[in-house]
Amino acid sequence: MQQLIPGADKDLVAPLYKRLAGQFEKILLDTKITKVEPKKDGLLAHFEGPEGKIQASFDQILVAVGRRPNGRHVDAEAAGVRIELNGTIAVDRQMRTNIDHIFAVGDVVGQPMLAHKATHQGKVAAEVACGHNSAFDARAIPSVAYTDPEVAWVGLTETDAKRVGIAYDKGVFPWAASGRALSMEIDDGFTKLLFDKNTKRLLGAGVVGTSAGELIAEAALAIEMGSDGEDIGLTVHPHPTLSETLGLAAEAFAGTITDLIYAKKQNSD
Repeated sequence: MQQLIPGADKDLVAPLYKRLAGQFEKILLDTKITKVEPKKDGLLAHFEGPEGKIQASFDQILVAVGRRPNGRHVDAEAAGVRIELNGTIAVDRQMRTNIDHIFAVGDVVGQPMLAHKATHQGKVAAEVACGHNSAFDARAIPSVAYTDPEVAWVGLTETDAKRVGIAYDKGVFPWAASGRALSMEIDDGFTKLLFDKNTKRLLGAGVVGTSAGELIAEAALAIEMGSDGEDIGLTVHPHPTLSETLGLAAEAFAGTITDLIYAKKQNSD
């Protein structure tokens, strides 16, 4: 791929790339392995990418690329369950398949393939099976890369917003201005919030840094609740914490932040 963690915005991944670049001999992006040959002195890998055709020898190679739905491998079709061409099982908002009493949840019903999505879908399926009028209707499902530093995002990404032409504004708070991050020596991260240009409601968020996976939950709740920048910025966050970087990012968006100096300030009513 052209970047680490392709689903996340490139700026979110930059701190991770910088740290990994200092730990590894080389990181090859936009590169594929065309062949691996066993040799007496190791495994000879052939690469093709921006650097051209190169070779390198390794003691061990870990192959960990991608997942595929196994809907066609569980004999679901024998029960009449409809399987899509890509191997996923089609379900409705109540997690029912085309066979009324058969439910499917998790990775096999499609993206995003995340455990926390599967858990919520499983609860919906169980409730519907028990006769409750439940449905899976999540507005935002957070994603987390448990790297060091962690990378987490939820809702609309800048990459997708630019691709489909959604108008947005953003607020960014660098952890270099966070007392808690400075005291923990983890000041290379930042928190970013994306807001609808017209309604000012939160559309998406991204966090890179220690415990980003914990922090992103507040942004997910804010999206579910339809919160705007003031809702987040005026919420009193404990100090000094990493969680207050979300409130400060919202203040940066609104132009009311006092922790940093931004060139453009928004007039207050």
